[in-house]
Amino acid sequence: MSVATHPRVRRGLVAAAAAVFVAATALVAVMMPRPASAASLTEITDFGNNPSNLQMYLYVPDNVDPEPALVVAIHYCTGSGPAFHSGTEWAQLADQYGFVVLYPSVTRASKCWDVSSQASLSGGGSDSVGIKSMMDWVDAEYNVDPDQVYSTGVSSGAMMTNVMLAVYPEVFAAGAAFSGVPYTCFATDNGSEWNSQCSGGQIDRTPQQWGDAVRANNPGYSGPWPRMQIWHGTNDETLAYPNFQEQIDQWTNVHGTDQTPDLSDTPQANWNRTRYGGTGAQAAVEAISLQGVSHNLYSWGMASRALEFFGYDTDAEPTTSPDEPTTDEPTTDEPTEPAGGCSAAVKVVSSWNSGWQADVDVTAGDAAISGWRLTWTWPAGQTISSSWNATVTTSGSTVTATDVDWNGTVNAGQTKASAWGFIGTGAAVAPAVTCTPA
Repeated sequence: MSVATHPRVRRGLVAAAAAVFVAATALVAVMMPRPASAASLTEITDFGNNPSNLQMYLYVPDNVDPEPALVVAIHYCTGSGPAFHSGTEWAQLADQYGFVVLYPSVTRASKCWDVSSQASLSGGGSDSVGIKSMMDWVDAEYNVDPDQVYSTGVSSGAMMTNVMLAVYPEVFAAGAAFSGVPYTCFATDNGSEWNSQCSGGQIDRTPQQWGDAVRANNPGYSGPWPRMQIWHGTNDETLAYPNFQEQIDQWTNVHGTDQTPDLSDTPQANWNRTRYGGTGAQAAVEAISLQGVSHNLYSWGMASRALEFFGYDTDAEPTTSPDEPTTDEPTTDEPTEPAGGCSAAVKVVSSWNSGWQADVDVTAGDAAISGWRLTWTWPAGQTISSSWNATVTTSGSTVTATDVDWNGTVNAGQTKASAWGFIGTGAAVAPAVTCTPA
């Protein structure tokens, strides 16, 4: 059955684009290469109705699930599907967990998505229709799980993620928008791709007005609304920071909740996270504000946090094992199984001139644990620049990491491989870790 029809009861212009070019270039610069895989990015042609001449690129991992999840990964202005594939870790996560990644690609001169025309905003034509055709092609070919269809994007791609979830709520389970704006905020009536009022954060509507815009495009729809994760930097110079709250207003209203957070915390330094309509990792709306960060906020590890928010079951065994470290990288023995409590081990899996990546295994003793708290002390001034799937705090050279609910349970005598991970600075090391059941 097509993603288009499966019931969810189961569940500007070139100049404006140039304004985003520096951020887009910097985005690629901070990304890391993904591990090698036999799978490769493939261009698909003749995928169906394509009114705005988009290109379709698809990444299917070697060991794809028989009914895989689908992530629609949408690039930034001046970017492309292949650039977003090589510049983010979505393909690596697909290699680990067996889902499919769709990378739509713009061909118009600006390489920005159409988030301004009535055709695209209504699903009556343009980019939203083309992307939906790609999704239907993937579903027909790979039997996509209709309860695990997600969208994510950066900048213009974040705007398009807002559009796709608003236009096709029956299709998507969740989305993650990095530096975006609300659905219809960028609408224009003069054919322009760029809305300076919206980009400047000057469009201020009530939650009811924002929510009504989504509902008006879906008259009679009574199914579940997609959940939304929203990321924004307080110093965003391209799509001003007020757009962060406007997105929160829109999606909380769509979900029928107020704008008072049910949970507020700081998952890592300078990150302020709020959740609405619930306190868990799959709340209706999750919003992460990055203090002092510009438009170019996306960094390695954030995709794993989005995957957690989506509700994708990364607790299951990966379909493939992460790459083993090369012989010139430091490593550590597997943790010995303790008689009680838990243990953990840091494994350096890759390194480069300016940093390194590590995964952390957590092992339970002779009794199951429902949570863990890890601590260690750096030997030579190392730091963590970003992390995923754990709440991390530092005090001097001491690091403390705790689970994020969904990855806290470990059965007796079992090891949760790659329970979480981080990017380190300084010399790559595998410090001794103390694990305490939480």
